[in-house]
Amino acid sequence: MAAIPDLEVRTLAKRFATHLAVDDLSFSVARGSFFSILGPSGCGKTTLLRMIAGFIQPDRGDIAIGGRSMAGVAPNRRPVNMVFQQLALFPMMSVAQNVAFGLARRGIGRAERTRRAEAMLERVGLGGAGGKRTDELSGGQRQRVAIARSMILEPTLLLLDEPLGALDLKLREHMKIELKQLQAAFATTFVYITHDQSEALVLSDHIGVMNHGRFEQLGTPQELYYSPASAFVAGFVGANNRLAGKALAVNGSLVQLATSGGWVVHAHRQGPITAGMAVEAFVRPEATLLGRTSADLPPGQTAHAGEVISLLFDGANSAVLLRELQSHIEFRIALPQTGAYADLQVGARIYFSFDPQRAICFAAADAHA
Repeated sequence: MAAIPDLEVRTLAKRFATHLAVDDLSFSVARGSFFSILGPSGCGKTTLLRMIAGFIQPDRGDIAIGGRSMAGVAPNRRPVNMVFQQLALFPMMSVAQNVAFGLARRGIGRAERTRRAEAMLERVGLGGAGGKRTDELSGGQRQRVAIARSMILEPTLLLLDEPLGALDLKLREHMKIELKQLQAAFATTFVYITHDQSEALVLSDHIGVMNHGRFEQLGTPQELYYSPASAFVAGFVGANNRLAGKALAVNGSLVQLATSGGWVVHAHRQGPITAGMAVEAFVRPEATLLGRTSADLPPGQTAHAGEVISLLFDGANSAVLLRELQSHIEFRIALPQTGAYADLQVGARIYFSFDPQRAICFAAADAHA
């Protein structure tokens, strides 16, 4: 018998006046997994999360948590806790009092509250910090206090509403790792919303990419990155070079397309495409090879000539921005980590190629669905 999912959403919809915020969504989240809802601002992800929490009532559809319908169940009666971007810690309380706050509301005795708060702080790596004020803690430590306060009530679901958005870049990168480790340690189902695709890819077991109130694709980070189901997903998840043009010919799974500037490339077809259609191809910077001459590139791959217009040095994430000579289209390419192109200069001519099977082509009508 299949395990009951911790969260099941069935044909959920919500409209605000003329705006359809959530449009007939159905999905489930397996017990103990880390599920992220990824999408741009205004796509409906916060509305969806607040309906799961019970703060907003859906117009139609149902939400089941642990196999039980939440229809008519108040937010404080749901087996759910929520961590907000601003954390909402109580500055007049100690760290331990913040963590134990939910237990106090449930009428748990002082001694038991103290014992359980201390044990929870140990689990999140803050043992001995119970007597401190929250303003004595770093941003990352306050984040862990907020999670400890939510987890002490042993919710079926922990909902996280862009909890890293207020942190600086270095701390945000560190907290990605901490959140993933905490979720694994507690084995609690996390539902996480973000507009940051890097956060979603690093943290999640599965991701729903949301656009205009619907999921464009549900899948693992690897599936979304390597096999996007739509042009929106291809353009939103990870860095990509976008080439818009017209399909000249279709040969099996390969599309030959020409940009408006006359640059002709080949790409792998995703979905039905016929000659003459407007199309968009996406090529990832790391799927592109560089060569000082065309002879340096793999045989069988078309060599394209470009001029270096910018060097984007970022250590292991360094890239070069080229202008393709025929069409003048800008094209970003990841630089090899060997340092072989450390002497590259703006204005230099260089050649590049990519495997057409690693370039993905969609009908242009899919691009802004």
